[in-house]
Formats: sequence, structure tokens, C-alpha cells
Amino acid sequence: MAGYDVQTGADELPAGTRVFTSDHEQVVFCHDRPTGLRAIIGIYSTALGPALGGTRFYPYDSEDAALADVLALSQSMAYKNSLAGLDLGGGKAVIIGDPDQVKTEALLRAYGRFVESLGGRYYTACDVGTYVEDMDIIARESRFVTGRSPAYGGAGDSSVLTAFGVFQGMLASAEHVWGSTSLAGRRVGVAGVGKVGHHLIEHLLADGASVVVSDVKDRAVEAVRAVHPEVDVAVDTASLVRQQLDVYAPCALGFALDDEVTAVLTAKIVCGAANNQLAHVGMDKALADRGILYAPDYLVNAGGVIQVEDEIHGYNADRARQKAARIFDTTRRVFAIATAEGVPPAAAADRLAERRIAEIGRLRTIRLT
Repeated sequence: MAGYDVQTGADELPAGTRVFTSDHEQVVFCHDRPTGLRAIIGIYSTALGPALGGTRFYPYDSEDAALADVLALSQSMAYKNSLAGLDLGGGKAVIIGDPDQVKTEALLRAYGRFVESLGGRYYTACDVGTYVEDMDIIARESRFVTGRSPAYGGAGDSSVLTAFGVFQGMLASAEHVWGSTSLAGRRVGVAGVGKVGHHLIEHLLADGASVVVSDVKDRAVEAVRAVHPEVDVAVDTASLVRQQLDVYAPCALGFALDDEVTAVLTAKIVCGAANNQLAHVGMDKALADRGILYAPDYLVNAGGVIQVEDEIHGYNADRARQKAARIFDTTRRVFAIATAEGVPPAAAADRLAERRIAEIGRLRTIRLT
């Protein structure tokens, strides 16, 4: 593929694997014809430890689109894990295809063989299109799987702590903008009400906020309204962002913040669970120029990875929640750096993450014997 050179020394990987190099440490293409598996595993960095990131199962339009997603997501995971204070590098994987149509036990187990072949350089977990039950199946072929079901010693659904972490980031954002760590009386627009968005809505309503939602899947909206009939519904996300909002929470797929959305957005805060929300370079400055505070996505949505990392050590729910609660303090710190250094919060978060990767990653050069 354009822009990538074939890496040598990959003969210990399973047949059907292509390995390429880029600015990432490793990019692995996995293909198993009998099961129909087509997957890409991206390892951005192992400076802080094994690369950890979920497996996304999605019907990409092309392999190029899947590759672009895995490269961006794996880099975000490196920064996310660093800011969360975890001794983990950043990785991500995608399986190409519609999970409702092609997901099978055989395909997942074939994928698990490829994960195992990396020898622990990459740990996988749940993401869009994959669930704890899928991780249990993948784990029948690999030791390097987390986000498993409680029946197999796992923590279960990581979307609960992801939503909790986003809410912590939202409270810190509210404090920065309005001087209060409460969203009572504020109107929050949530775009995407799947696993994470649904849990986030519960936090918002409990705090006294009013909520309006949108989702491409009617059944997701219906599930929210069945439990919370007080939630308003927008026709679509394009109409949602044009409403009078205090906070906008993108909780679906990436690139939610483009020039068109930024131009019409009325919210003073953007804080959501979606990964890679900025559509292009300079988008963070465009938001700042309009007086909109952007809470970097990989900072505030780290609750899920905190949960699955804790599971590696033997899951303790109280310990994991305490770690996720620190997202509030880290978000505060990022805003303080942004103010002191005169940069948008996304740049401040990048600097903080890169600093820890460099400082802690350097310790591995100290010989122990």
C-alpha cells in the first residue's frame, strides 16, 4: 500500500499476515481466507509498556479507510494511556466487515491467533462492534485479551467507566467555563447513544442537566427514551448541533468536529466519548477562536481503558473507579497548561502525554543487570 514499506523478519507470524512500517512501531495486516477475516493491528508505541487498545469491527468502505482509522486510533491510544498514568503503550485493531453479517466464532478465534502471534506486544479489548462475549471467544486463542466477562474473571462492560470518565471531564470543563462543578440547569446534546452515550445520559440527568440526543439507529434512541422519557430527540446530528446547547458531547464515530459543525455550534464546551473528534489539523484552534472549550477526547474517554488495564492485574472495581475519577484532575491540569502556555487544550494534552512517554519511556534504557 502507498506510503508503506514491507518489513522483513516476519516469518514467525501466521500465514496470511503482511507487516508494514510507518511512524508506528508496527502495522500488521491479518487475512484468513476460510473465515473471511480481514483485520489490521496497529502498534504506535510500546515505550511505556505493551500496546493496549480495543478491536473495532466495522464495515469500512475500503482497506485504505480501515488503515487510516487504525493508525489514528492507535496513536490516540498511546496518548490516552499516557495521560491516564498507565504503564501501557498505544495500539488498536480493526476487523473489516459488518459484525451483524460476518462475525462468527471461527473468525474471532482466527483473529485471536494473530493477536497471540505478537507475543504480548499488543493487548486487545472491546470497541465499536465488539463485546465482552467476543473477547471471551478471542481469549480462547490468545493470552493477551482484556475486557472479558465476569464469568471468566473479567470486569465486564467498559462503557460504564468510559461514561463516568467523560462526565468527570465535563465537570472539570464546567468549572473552567462557568466556575461550578455542576451541570444543573445546563442543556447537553449527546450525539450517539450507544453503550457509552446511554450511561453518560444517566450521569447528566442525575446532575440536573437537560439532555437532547441523536443517533443514526432509531432503536438506540428508543432504548434511551424507554428509560428516560424526559430526554428530547433531535432529527439528526446536523440539527442537534444547531440547537441552543451549553455542552456538546460527540459519542459516536470520529471526526465529529469539522468546519461546518464548528461554524454553527452554540455550545461553550465540547466534551464527549468519541475518538479522534477533530476532523483536521487546526480544528482545535478554530474551536478556541469561537470561544468553545474543547476537552481532548483521548483525555476524557480514558475510563474504559483504565478499567481494562486494571483487569490485567486482577480487577478491583473500587480501585478502577478511583483511577477514572482522576480524569477530573488531569483535565484541570490540561486546561491550566493551555492557559499558561497560550495554546488550545488539545496541544496542551499532547505535550503532557508526550512528556510522560519520553520521561518514563527513557527509564527502560537503564540496564538492570
